[in-house]
Amino acid sequence: MILEMKRICKDYSLGKEPVPVLKNIDLQVEEGDYIAIMGPSGSGKSTLMNIIGCLDKQTSGEFILDGVDISACSDKDLSVIRNKKIGFVFQNFNLLPRQSILDNVALPLLYAGVKKKERRALAAEALRSVGLEERVRFYPTQLSGGQKQRAAIARAMISKPALLLADEPTGALDTRSGEQVMKLFKELNSQGITIIMITHEREIAEHANKIMHIRDGELRQEQIPVEAHKEQPSVEDPEDENSRWDTRPEPEQPHETEKDTAHTRAAVTDTDDTAPTDMTQWEKPQNGGDELDH
Repeated sequence: MILEMKRICKDYSLGKEPVPVLKNIDLQVEEGDYIAIMGPSGSGKSTLMNIIGCLDKQTSGEFILDGVDISACSDKDLSVIRNKKIGFVFQNFNLLPRQSILDNVALPLLYAGVKKKERRALAAEALRSVGLEERVRFYPTQLSGGQKQRAAIARAMISKPALLLADEPTGALDTRSGEQVMKLFKELNSQGITIIMITHEREIAEHANKIMHIRDGELRQEQIPVEAHKEQPSVEDPEDENSRWDTRPEPEQPHETEKDTAHTRAAVTDTDDTAPTDMTQWEKPQNGGDELDH
């Protein structure tokens, strides 16, 4: 069991009155599961994602992640868990604009204390696995939306986390790029990677093996029709073996909003080889386009 939640509740205070957002959530996630959680705005899905991602704590209930009782963890413990046990994929990528794609992908290893040569070699291999081996020296502004998200997935997986947590991973992509990202998720899951994906799109949710719905703070599972498990049609050119990744120009992507980048935002300065262990504590880079060179 990778993740187990029992009777999870989350309340927020509005004046003197508590406002319940999550109500007795029960969730069990086995190793190798691929789960989509759907819900309308205000349903509590973002709050649930924050708790699963150890970015927030429940008001009550039990939460076990990869054998660790999260409710008993300190803030420092949680930062280590986020870095080592959870890979995050966000809607608007959250790539650092002044760092190369190679250094963006290597960033979790910097926080983990891995030396420069090793982390760059591992980052290059991660980028190769998502079809971006020829883009390692590019910067985020030089990539299409689909390429940015594939780089973000490579970053999420580089630490070999127990869980990949994706928040609206296709929300900023066109249809073709979204299908390619979903195909990559399917490949990762076939390799045994556990995935929880938050989405409001039914078509995207049907790529998962289980669909759950959250509404008014309550979670329930639905049964997916057999047809939904069938292989999705390829978006590649069947006559071109090199067309796995689409390199055609895409429409300009929407700018990130403050809300989209609330969980991660910062670069690492080039002066300290003992970086923090939490990717949520990034700070703005001090040296223009300098790459991370520890």
